[in-house]
Amino acid sequence: MSVKITKLTNGHLLRDGQLTPGDLWISSETGRIISPQSAFYGSGRTPDAVIDLKGKIVSPGFIELQLNGYNGLDFAKLDATFERKFKDIRKELVKSGVTSFTPTMTSSVPEVYHANLPCLGKSTSRTASDGTECLGTHVEGPFLNPERNGIHTKEVLQKAETWSDIEACYGEDNFKHIRYITAAPEQGNMINLIPDFVSRDIICSTGHSNATFEQAQEALKAGATMVTHMFNAMRPFGHRDPGIFGLLGQNPSRPSTPIQSPKQKSPTSPPTITPTPKRSSSPPNPFTLPRRTLSNGSTRTSTPRSSFESPRRSPRSSLSISTSISSIPDPVPDPPFFGLISDGIHLSPPTLKIAYSAHPSGAILVTDAMPLTGLPDGVCPWTNGENIVKKGPMLTLEKNGRIAGSAISLLECVNNFIQWTGCGTADGLRAVTETPARMLGETRKGRLEVGCDADLCILQQDEEGNLSLQQVWKFGECVHAA
Repeated sequence: MSVKITKLTNGHLLRDGQLTPGDLWISSETGRIISPQSAFYGSGRTPDAVIDLKGKIVSPGFIELQLNGYNGLDFAKLDATFERKFKDIRKELVKSGVTSFTPTMTSSVPEVYHANLPCLGKSTSRTASDGTECLGTHVEGPFLNPERNGIHTKEVLQKAETWSDIEACYGEDNFKHIRYITAAPEQGNMINLIPDFVSRDIICSTGHSNATFEQAQEALKAGATMVTHMFNAMRPFGHRDPGIFGLLGQNPSRPSTPIQSPKQKSPTSPPTITPTPKRSSSPPNPFTLPRRTLSNGSTRTSTPRSSFESPRRSPRSSLSISTSISSIPDPVPDPPFFGLISDGIHLSPPTLKIAYSAHPSGAILVTDAMPLTGLPDGVCPWTNGENIVKKGPMLTLEKNGRIAGSAISLLECVNNFIQWTGCGTADGLRAVTETPARMLGETRKGRLEVGCDADLCILQQDEEGNLSLQQVWKFGECVHAA
C-alpha cells in the first residue's frame, strides 16, 4: 500500500518564530499539511507511516528568490535545449533544500526574454518528482543604472519612458510569467511605471541603483516593496545621505514631515472652552470609527482620509484650520523587504548584522548563485563574452577580479547568517522560508500550518549550531534523503 498520510513525530517544528516540540501530519494526496483531529475524527484516517525524527528540526522548504543559473544552465542565455535542461536542474536543486524559487534572468536583449520567459513561468503541476517548484521569474534588469551595473553588460541596459518600452523588452504576452522585477527607479520614467507593474501583480524591487534616500522613498510610495541584494550595486551608505539602506530606518507610524498645528485667528478672541467628554466604562469597539470632539462640544465620526471633508467652522469657534487636507503629507510606507547575500564575500559579517538589526522582519537570504553553482571549480563563459572564474563559493570576472555572483548554497547562507548575526536558529530559517513567502504573497508557502503545502526540510543541528540537511519533502513526499 502506498503511503498517503505520514506522521512526523518527535521533532522540533519551526512555528511562529520558534522551534517547538511537536508532531506534523502531511498528506501526499493533497500535498498539504493536514489536521490530525480532522483526519482521525472526521474521516477515521490514521497515518500510513510514522517517522520518528529523534529531535531533528522540521522547517518549511527553502524559498530562493535570486538564482541566476545552476549546473551549467544560464537562465539569461539562449539554448536550444533550455526547457529540458530547466526541468533537469529543478530535480537537482531540490536536493539542496530549495523547494520553491524564482529563477533570475539578468540583463539581456529582448530576444532572450521573449524566448526564455515562457519556460520560466509559475509551475502548474503539483508533482513532487518534478523537484523545485518555479514561482515565476525574477527579471533583474535591463532597466538598471549603468553606474551600478555590477557585472551586467552595460550595452544591453535600457531606460524606459513608457509602458510600450517595457512591453517591447519583455514581450507583451510574457508578463504572466514574471513574478518580480529589479529596476533602478531613478532611470528614465521608471518611478512612474512602478504602479503599472503592481497593477499586473508584479512585485517591484529597487536594485542596481544610484538612488538617493529621497528617490528610494518615492519608489516605495509608488509601490515598490523589495530591495535587491542590499548594499551591493547601489549608492554607498552615507551618514547624511543613507541612500537605499536608509529605507530600513524609517518609521511607518509617523509622517515624513510634521503636520502644522491650527493657528489662532485672533489673539484677542476669547478661547472656546470644550467640555471634557465623559469616559465610558465599557471597552472600545475596535470596529467602530473613532469620534473626535469639536469646538462646540459635539462629536463627529472620523472618516477615512479619502472621503474626509474640511470641517465647517462653528460660529462660536475662534479657531481656523490653516492647513488644507492636501497639505497633509502622505504616510511613510513600511520598510521594504531586502535581500542579503551571506557568503562572507559580498557583505562582511558586521554589515549583515547591522542590516538585520535595522529591520529583522524584512531580511531575506539569497545566494545570487550563478550557472557554475553545482559544478567543479573552473572557468565559465558569461553572457557578455567574458569569463567567470569559480574557486569554491567565490566567483569573479577573469579580466578584473570583480565579484560575479556566488556559488554558495542557501543552507550555507543560513549557517553563516546565524553565526554572524546571532539571530538564532529559528530566525535564521525564517529568512529563507516565511519572510520570502510573505514578500511574494504566497499564503501556502513558508509555514508549517494546516492547509499549507507540505514542502519540508528535515535538519540536524550539531553542537556548534551548524545545520545539515537530512531530508527534503515536496508536496508530502520525501524526494531526497542524505
